[in-house]
Amino acid sequence: MNSFKALNLSPGRAICYSGFREGQQPGGISPSYDEVKEDLILLQEHWKYLRLYDCDEHAETVLKVIEKEKLPFLVMLGAYIVAELNNFGCPWGGGVYTEEELIQNRIQNLNQVNKLIRLANQYPTIICTISAGNEACVDWTDHYVPVSSVIDYVKRIKAAAKQPVTFCENYVPWLSKLKPLVDEVDFISIHTYPVWEYKNIHEALNYTKENYYSVAKMYPDKPAVITEAGWATNSNGRGIEALHVSEENQKIYFNDLINWTDSEGILTFVFEAFDESWKGSHEPLEPEKHWGLFRIDRTPKLVMEK
Repeated sequence: MNSFKALNLSPGRAICYSGFREGQQPGGISPSYDEVKEDLILLQEHWKYLRLYDCDEHAETVLKVIEKEKLPFLVMLGAYIVAELNNFGCPWGGGVYTEEELIQNRIQNLNQVNKLIRLANQYPTIICTISAGNEACVDWTDHYVPVSSVIDYVKRIKAAAKQPVTFCENYVPWLSKLKPLVDEVDFISIHTYPVWEYKNIHEALNYTKENYYSVAKMYPDKPAVITEAGWATNSNGRGIEALHVSEENQKIYFNDLINWTDSEGILTFVFEAFDESWKGSHEPLEPEKHWGLFRIDRTPKLVMEK
């Protein structure tokens, strides 16, 4: 199923955008208007669709810049929902909270969803799709939210906003625990990362296709898009073998991915625009810091060199 046609969107390239620079991070210092403007002018050469993860100060700045500068972007805006249950199986031990924290998190999530609705209605010509959360149901998440809560949030959003609604998640939960959610969302959003599953670059595209089609063929009447797929350029060897990542491999995977998804009409958000030093551990080669097609100083990696 051509996901662009199914969602009444015109074809175009898409990328995940989080503009936090050195010394900036969510909950701390956010990028300025001028910094976001600089980013978006750089990105507009290559991409039509942006994915934003959170209804925070950064997202509001991005929307203001697009509107005021009349930039040709359409946005998938997400609500970043946080843990409502403990996940004792989180491999890095980050999924455990006190009961008071979980109560406050549920209040925060409702506020986040309400802000998502407000922004969707405030920017109806810029925000083209909406996500009720990100990687909150997969077994390894540190911000576990039960499927029943996600369903409630999707219903709340659909009742108050006009844009198509989804939930962004790793491909595995869509094959099992998210089946009750499929009937509620307007389209399915899939994350696929072969390199996190120890695949080398020669196996990468076929594995991505397997991940995508395993979900898409299970629900043939529901549009399926890819909201994260990418290739890291550095690793400390934890979770991703260092020999599998490089700028050369990132370029190969990007080109293979885009050629396939363009030919099939699959809306695909490449992960991600810029490296982000705030992510993951303090180790410089932490792979979470190195997914950008551009470095944190905005210089292009090999894949984006002209």
